[in-house]
Amino acid sequence: MELTATNQNFAEIISGNSVVMVDFWATWCGPCRALAPTVEAVASEYDGRVTVVKCNVDECEDIAMDNGIRNIPTLIFFKNGEAVARLVGNVKKDEITSRLDSLL
Repeated sequence: MELTATNQNFAEIISGNSVVMVDFWATWCGPCRALAPTVEAVASEYDGRVTVVKCNVDECEDIAMDNGIRNIPTLIFFKNGEAVARLVGNVKKDEITSRLDSLL
């Protein structure tokens, strides 16, 4: 299951000891829409082990700026509250799962 990031809950979601993957996206972004089913599949496959978060850059501009989002889709991987990896573009599922497996 994916969580939705807001300006109010983002800091709380990424903090802690768990691995968190944040998908920065927008409704008007074609590559973001293409990546969405992959993100959903990863969220289901890693349920209970990884927190998967969707962050709409149009609704959370400050979060996007704070995380240096210049292109979307961008996936940022957090561990222990720190950004530790980033993938940009419509990446393949095995790239995402490989990155997650290295963090678990």
